[in-house]
Amino acid sequence: MRTYTAPGMWNLSWFTVFLATVLLAQREALAQIRYVTPEEVREGTVVGNVAKDFGLDVASLTDRRFRVVSGGSDAIFEVNQSNGALYVDNKIDREELCPGSGTCLIELKILVENPLEIHYVVVEITDVNDHSPSFPEKHQTFEIAEQTLPGKRFQLHTARDPDAGINSIRTYTLTANEHFDLNIRQIDAKKIPFLVLKKSLDREQRNKHMLLVTAVDGGKPPRSATLNVSIIVLDINDNRPIFSQEVYEMSVKENIPVGTSVFRMNATDHDEGINGEVEYSLGKTLSPQEYNIFELDKLTGVIVIKGLVDYEENDVYGLDVEASDKGTPPLSGECRLVIKIIDVNDNSPEIDVTSLSNTVSENSKPGTVVSLLSVKDKDSGVNGKIISSIINDVPFELKPSYQENTYSIITKGLLDREKVSHYEIIIKATDCGEPPLSAFKTVSIHVADVNDNSPHFDINPLRFYLDENNIAGKSIFSVSATDNDINDNAVIAYHLVRDGSQKDITSFLNINSENGEISALKSFDFEAVKTFQFQVVATDSGTPSLSSNVTVHVFILDQNDNAPVILYPVSSNGSAEGVQEIPRNVHAGHLVTKVRAYDADIGYNGWLLFSLQDVSDHSLFSLDRYTGQIRTLRSFTETDEAEHKLLILVKDNGNVSLSATATVMVKVVEPKEAFAASDVQSAAKDDEDSDVTFYLMITLGAVSLLFVISIIVLIAMQCSKSTDYTSKYLQEPNYDGTLCHSIQYRSGDKRYMLVGPRMSIGSTIVPGSHANTLVLPDRRRTSEEVRHEQAFSLHAVLCFL
Repeated sequence: MRTYTAPGMWNLSWFTVFLATVLLAQREALAQIRYVTPEEVREGTVVGNVAKDFGLDVASLTDRRFRVVSGGSDAIFEVNQSNGALYVDNKIDREELCPGSGTCLIELKILVENPLEIHYVVVEITDVNDHSPSFPEKHQTFEIAEQTLPGKRFQLHTARDPDAGINSIRTYTLTANEHFDLNIRQIDAKKIPFLVLKKSLDREQRNKHMLLVTAVDGGKPPRSATLNVSIIVLDINDNRPIFSQEVYEMSVKENIPVGTSVFRMNATDHDEGINGEVEYSLGKTLSPQEYNIFELDKLTGVIVIKGLVDYEENDVYGLDVEASDKGTPPLSGECRLVIKIIDVNDNSPEIDVTSLSNTVSENSKPGTVVSLLSVKDKDSGVNGKIISSIINDVPFELKPSYQENTYSIITKGLLDREKVSHYEIIIKATDCGEPPLSAFKTVSIHVADVNDNSPHFDINPLRFYLDENNIAGKSIFSVSATDNDINDNAVIAYHLVRDGSQKDITSFLNINSENGEISALKSFDFEAVKTFQFQVVATDSGTPSLSSNVTVHVFILDQNDNAPVILYPVSSNGSAEGVQEIPRNVHAGHLVTKVRAYDADIGYNGWLLFSLQDVSDHSLFSLDRYTGQIRTLRSFTETDEAEHKLLILVKDNGNVSLSATATVMVKVVEPKEAFAASDVQSAAKDDEDSDVTFYLMITLGAVSLLFVISIIVLIAMQCSKSTDYTSKYLQEPNYDGTLCHSIQYRSGDKRYMLVGPRMSIGSTIVPGSHANTLVLPDRRRTSEEVRHEQAFSLHAVLCFL
């Protein structure tokens, strides 16, 4: 079992000796030995004695560390340091070490030290028949049509044997039969078997043949493997599938659920086997949409819905269906399936505003077209019939057009922007399907303003109270009007109504045309003008412009701007001084004289009070603070002085009171002197009596005429019972004190009096009148009150006189 070679070891030439000497000088030895061993030998089997073959000293192998240095951790071969033998250390599998059929050589390096030597050993692994042939599959099937001609070749599975050389596959054998032979083709080192048809098959006699192919190697003993070959005889496909109709028709509702089976196709094939098995498919001419909606089961022929069926997209589908058998070549038949879609009410109406003017003038006549709209429904038939209406309460209605489903929104009544400036019109469109579907549309309409409203004053007439002595050029009050229109139609300008006369009070007034603020160009004096009225016109900026006016009543309120004036005593030079003589024998309470004064103001401003500022003897004289009467407090005595000086202060009751003083010199005379003086005065006055009598008669006549006029006026006022706000000033009598100059006036149902020295019981103070205006109960109701007023007026006149 073991061979080796050592070329040139016994017949060395001198060159070889020289080369060996050089190698020994380098302490290395080069030599090669070849061993041969079969695979699969037991571990420990000796391959050869390396030490002997290389001439190494066996006794020194251990010291020189004799070993194999080639290979990895799973080295196949090792050396024995005791005897120098090379033995098998692991299992040897030639097919694993050297795949293929070539020679399998393994090179080893043998190393010894002291001196260092390397020896090369080549071990050839020979093959043994330790593997059987094998097919990749145990079974192989061929389908051969019965019309196949003899000579047809069918390649069989090729067997594989890992062994090499003679132990590899040598031949294939086939079980005896009358239809097939076995043919082996050599390609390189491989043998490929072919099954050759030598006689035509007849499916009607035998539809299947079973054959056994055997692969045999060349080992001793030989090994083998088998392949079962099935031959299926195919029928001749001479019949095509046939549908019962060329065209099928059916109907389905739209929106049918996905996955619903709607139709089953059925075609028959009179062939047997696969030639009679039919598969269904949709034609290649269908659109992508049809492929997305319908699906055909190729085995059962059932058509299934796989997408949304929408009548509005397509109301009919034509499907080309093809039925093919499984013959070779396959034959097919065709038919057409027409699917009609039934509409259902699945679409709500759509409202489209085609022409919209979102503004309409408030003076538009009924029937004015505001907007155009159209409605549509994708459904058909009854499902697409639409009824439209306005469902909220607005002054608009729908008017159908000559074209179907087209409407006009028109006004059905008069509009008033000042009441409603904006409308939200809700339009409802409902189809006639079952159940009905509806759609809603909101149309916004703005009402455009026209100048149909005049400026308006909230109060007419207006009353204003103005303090006298106002600053000229300053604003005294303002008027304001409103206009229910908007924009330019509501822009208001103000102006005064002037008559152009010299007495026109408006010549002293000015008004701001933008804000209605009125200013006085002069200062008013209550004592000159107590009331006046004028008219203000407010005009808007519309086209044409509209206007309205308001009457303004102005009442001048008195201010304390007049000081009291002493009427008595007055000296010849105009000073408030006088001399009064009284008898010495007068008693207490005797009226010495009466100081008379006048104040042009009214009310508290004209209410005068008298007081003694200076008197020589306080125990002799008293002064009534309201009437100005000077009386004695006691009788005169002999010790009293004959002349007394009284200084009287007269002042009004204004907030800032004004005053005047009068001086009365009282001379006390004996009774005889007093009477003589009286006679002298009477004589002096006799000449004047005739003149006084004349003037008195004129005065009485005037008073009588005034009395009659007053009676007529009072009766007229009683009959008319006027409720307007015009004011009339009446003279109010004052029974005590100074001259009667208090003023009363009437405004509507109320009577006002600017109070003098004494106030009437039951009167109330008017707010804002500087506490000098009273409200008196209405005395126009009874005849007794009328008579009282008449007597009151008469007394006022007499008091003034």
